[in-house]
Amino acid sequence: MTSTVSSVGTVSAVPQESSHSAISWGAVLAGAFAASTLTLILMLLGSGLGLSMASPWSGDGAGLTTFAVSTAIWLIIVQWLSAGVGGYLAGRLRTKWVNVHTDEVYFRDTAHGFLAWAVATLLVAGLLTSAVSSIVGSGVQAAATVASGATAAATTGATAAADNPTVSSATSYFVDSLFRPADAARLSAPGAEGDAAAAAQATRILAESAAAGEMAPEDKTYLAQLVAARTGISEADATARVDAMLARAEEAKAKAIEAAETARKAGASFALFGALSLLIGAFIAAAAAALAGSQRGEDDAVALQVR
Repeated sequence: MTSTVSSVGTVSAVPQESSHSAISWGAVLAGAFAASTLTLILMLLGSGLGLSMASPWSGDGAGLTTFAVSTAIWLIIVQWLSAGVGGYLAGRLRTKWVNVHTDEVYFRDTAHGFLAWAVATLLVAGLLTSAVSSIVGSGVQAAATVASGATAAATTGATAAADNPTVSSATSYFVDSLFRPADAARLSAPGAEGDAAAAAQATRILAESAAAGEMAPEDKTYLAQLVAARTGISEADATARVDAMLARAEEAKAKAIEAAETARKAGASFALFGALSLLIGAFIAAAAAALAGSQRGEDDAVALQVR
């Protein structure tokens, strides 16, 4: 504090800026390390509880909604506890400030808690980047797959199967089901080249139908005739086989879209609840640091009175 003399002879005090930083980085880092360590412990505990809820047997484990709600609640609990501990330590371990206004002390305490939470969040994010990216990215990738259309993937697989009959794909399975003979002995009969050509034609028809979204009537008729000629069954039975194959293909496509939509919703819910839990953690850390700072101030006052 320095004094200056004005032109009228009065003396006024001019506050001098302190050369010391208002941030106690030691306290911030201590609180951040404590918060990040507690976060990892609680996340491992949550993973164990989540695995105990899951079951490979249908109907035995928790449902998707129950699992999602439990995960969201646990994320909030993790942030609540870890941010509270980290913020409280940052507030209690900070360097003592003297000749500082009460409002400024309150602001600095809350800032220390917030900084401890921010550093801890970055530490945990750095350690769990791959896991978080995998969880969130699965929903984004699933949404992109649905947006681009499952038919594009089906077309690619069918084209590959047409160029190379040995390629394993869902389309190849449907083609094999079309040309499955009534008598298995026909598989050893001559005419393998003709069967391969028929399978290639059927694959191209299925690929074009998948791209268009439906099979043209003339393609369906020709495919039934082709199946009848290569398998030895009647044309009516071949038509019924084609209809059954198309129904199974549509069912598989619907299941794939449903699974992608479920993954997209799960990824979106995880991201939203994760952001909410982080906001709660930031508030708890700041509040805990302010509480710790006020308690330290009370302890200092008591110590001065005792002296």
